[in-house]
Amino acid sequence: MISYIKGIISYINESYIIVENNGIGYNIQVSQNTRSRLSIDSEKIIKIYTYMNVKEDGISLFGFLSMDELEIFNKIISVSGIGPKGALSILSVMTPNDIVLAVITEDINAFSKGQGIGKKTAQRIVLELKDKVDSFGYTNKSSIDSSITASSINNMDSEKQDAINGLLALGFEKSQTVKAVMESEGENLTSAEIIKSALKKLSSK
Repeated sequence: MISYIKGIISYINESYIIVENNGIGYNIQVSQNTRSRLSIDSEKIIKIYTYMNVKEDGISLFGFLSMDELEIFNKIISVSGIGPKGALSILSVMTPNDIVLAVITEDINAFSKGQGIGKKTAQRIVLELKDKVDSFGYTNKSSIDSSITASSINNMDSEKQDAINGLLALGFEKSQTVKAVMESEGENLTSAEIIKSALKKLSSK
């Protein structure tokens, strides 16, 4: 098992990178989010956490810049019918925090943005991970928004619930809408005031 590889990036492709270490080039498949944060630099040593997928027709490496991304990846591939490439397609369009939030809010549409992830598959992800989301073993807690939980969502006051319904009617994504509403500034706000505050956050994304 290869836990991580440290080396220099010698090549970046649309779907994979090559990391050179001691004269050996490792072909590592990465998400679009990961790829966008990398560049070829002969002087820069990087550390890529890896998942090794062993199949009859070969061995593949999947790479991540943080243990949190790898942890989320492992949770997603534990869902029946989801393979490494499917999990990588989700991580290409969602951050670990986005994924946790989408599971908590049961945001099927958020997962459906991943290439090859249909509505039924997205529903299965939410169903199978919802009871596991609190046990995700993040190494970097600061990268995960712990203020939004299933309990905090269920205990929202009526003004926030009305604001969420209003924003959903405007076509905003459920998970991001819930996050924006729960982060609205001020106390005892009306639903209209909450919507106004949330719109500022949603429009800046």
